[in-house]
Amino acid sequence: MLALVNGKIVTMEGPTYERGTVVIKGRLIYAVGGGINPPGEARIIDVSGKYVLPGFIDAHTHIGVAEEIYRIEGDDINETTDPVTPHLRAIDAVYMEDLAFQDALKGGVTTIMTGPGSANVIGGMSLVLKTYAKTVDQAVLKNPVGLKAALGENPKRVYGDQKKTPITRMATAALLRENLVAAQNYQHKMSVWKDNPSKRPDRDLKLEALQPVLRGELPLLIHAHRADDILTGLRIADEFKLRVSIQHATEGHKIPEELARRGVPAVVGPLLTNRAKVELKDRSLETAGILARAGVKVAIMTDHPVVPIQYLSLCAGLAVKGGMDELEALRAITINAAEILGVADRVGSLVAGKDADVIVLSGHPLDLRTRVELVLVNGEIAHAEGPYAYLKPA
Repeated sequence: MLALVNGKIVTMEGPTYERGTVVIKGRLIYAVGGGINPPGEARIIDVSGKYVLPGFIDAHTHIGVAEEIYRIEGDDINETTDPVTPHLRAIDAVYMEDLAFQDALKGGVTTIMTGPGSANVIGGMSLVLKTYAKTVDQAVLKNPVGLKAALGENPKRVYGDQKKTPITRMATAALLRENLVAAQNYQHKMSVWKDNPSKRPDRDLKLEALQPVLRGELPLLIHAHRADDILTGLRIADEFKLRVSIQHATEGHKIPEELARRGVPAVVGPLLTNRAKVELKDRSLETAGILARAGVKVAIMTDHPVVPIQYLSLCAGLAVKGGMDELEALRAITINAAEILGVADRVGSLVAGKDADVIVLSGHPLDLRTRVELVLVNGEIAHAEGPYAYLKPA
C-alpha cells in the first residue's frame, strides 16, 4: 500500500483538494480526498507543494507501430498495397521497446491509443495500451478500440501515385460505402445459412472485421482534416447508423454544430506542427476550444511521432492559448480522452476503484516549466526523478 500525501489533488472527476491524499492498494486507487489518514501499513510519500493528477491519455498516436529511429525496419504504419484492410490489427505491429514508451512516461502519459496510419480508406484495428509493461499483451487496456478509416488527401495521394482507386474523394467515399454494404450482405448470408454449413459463406476476415462497426459495438475512427471531409464522414455515419469519432478535425471549428448535434467526439490535433500539407491550411489553436464550447467532447492528440508524445501537455497548453478553458484542456488529455476511448471505467480520473495511474508534477500541469517527477502505472513506480529519484521503477 502506498500513500501520496499533502499534494494538490486534481481528480478530474470531482473536487480538487488543495492538500489531499491518494491511497493506492495494489493496482488500484483505494481512497482519494482531504483529511484522509493513511493506513498504518502504507508507505508514505510526501508530495507537498506538488500537483497530483491522473496519468495523461493521448487518444491518437502511432507509438510502437511507427517506431522512432528505425525507418523500414520499424515502419509498420501503412499497408500501402491495398486501400481496404479492415482485418489488420495494430497489436500485431506494436514494439514495446520503441523509445517513445520511455518518453511517454517522462511526459506523464500513461495511456495511449495507437494504430494504423491514414494511407488506406480502411486501415485496420487500433487499440488502447498502458505505456508501462513488458509485453504488448500485458499493456493492453482495450483491444480493439475502433476501426481506422481515412478521408481526404492521404488515400488519394498514396493510391493515385499507383494509378489505383481511389484517386478522388468520390472514390474514397464510394470504397467505404461499398465495403460497408458488402459487410451487411455477408452478415445476412451468414445469418441465413448459419444452420447449413454447406451453404454458409467461407469466412472473410475483411468483412468479418467490419461487423462490430455495423453493429455499433466499435466506432469508426475517421481521419478527416477539412470540413468537407468531416461532413462526408458524418454523412456515411448517418447512412449506416455508425458510431464514429473524428480524428484530427483540423477544420472542425468551421462546422462545430454538425458534430455537436450528432454527439460525435473529436480528437483534435496535432497542434504543434506547421502547415505540412494543403489540408492543414486553416489549422488553428482555437479549434479545440470552439468545439468544446459548442458541446463537442474533445480530446487532444500528439499524433506521435508527428509531435513527440512527451509534449501532450504542451499541446493542451497551446489549446488554452487558443481560447480553450484550462480545466477543459486538462480534461481533453485525461477523462475526456478516456471517455472517447471507452476506458473511463479504468483510467482518466483519480477515483477509488480505478487503475492507480497517477502522476506527480513539480508545478501546474500546463506550465512549460513543469517537470513530471513521479509516475505510477497500475500502482507501480514507472518513472521517478528529482526529489523522488530514490524511488526506482519496479
